[in-house]
Amino acid sequence: MTSMAILIDEKTRVLVQGITGRTGAFGTRAMLEYGTKVVAGVTPGRRGESVWGVPVFNSVEEAVKEVGPIDLSVAFVPAPQVKEAVIEALRAGIKTVVVPAERVPLHDILAMVSYAKSVGARIIGPGSLGLISPGKASAGWIGGARELIEESFRPGNVGVISRSGGGVTTVCWILSQSGLGISTAVHVGTEPVIGTTGAELLKDFQADEETHAVVVFGEIGGLMELEMAEVIKSGDFRKPIVFYIAGRMLPSGMRFSHASAIIERRADTAEYKEKVLEEVGAYVAKKPTELATITKEILKR
Repeated sequence: MTSMAILIDEKTRVLVQGITGRTGAFGTRAMLEYGTKVVAGVTPGRRGESVWGVPVFNSVEEAVKEVGPIDLSVAFVPAPQVKEAVIEALRAGIKTVVVPAERVPLHDILAMVSYAKSVGARIIGPGSLGLISPGKASAGWIGGARELIEESFRPGNVGVISRSGGGVTTVCWILSQSGLGISTAVHVGTEPVIGTTGAELLKDFQADEETHAVVVFGEIGGLMELEMAEVIKSGDFRKPIVFYIAGRMLPSGMRFSHASAIIERRADTAEYKEKVLEEVGAYVAKKPTELATITKEILKR
């Protein structure tokens, strides 16, 4: 059975901003090795060079002129310069920009996200390891070494959404090892404000005919799971969905994980989120390993 995907597949034309830097070159190599169609790179002042055979241009506009339309950009650019790079990509007509940088100033994130919405584009991140449609293509540096990718990200029909970088690989590994496979896995990013929410991704997975179920690695704190509950309740997402909420044992006020998760009020606790999710018909796993057994059972039905 062929599996489709959201946001990226084998036809997606990818650009790398900051391609000549250490992280840019590393990320480019990982994507190329996975089969991603990386068609151009950008570093101001480095036109005419190439990185792993990918031509480098001075600007995104120049790259688009030379190589044709580009669908997705990965901005391997340091946090202080990220806003400028992202807006440059969006102005050139690129519809998806992945932002790995962390600690991006909040006002910069708000400016980027609002500009992306105004042009009908989207940002994945900041603080995102990227996304992967197994067997097709990846963007960013999700998954690590090739052997780990093969083992953790097998192609299939389960969409994965995670707020945690480690969580996304863990969940995909658990599902893949149990004989299930992944349609697309997205690490939404670790910053307090992100460009694309879990709730928005649910609508994409609803529209993807080959995604039969979705698994979410959630966390205490933040609104992601509660917003997703709203989407389920409204009927905009009607497929089976399984959640795991990490950090349930933590006392109030303690910061948890990389994704700035913290319990500040009752709605931040794992118990409250689980209750809301179960009320709208979602399944809740009490430990990560249950994600596979629950998902398998649902899909059998």
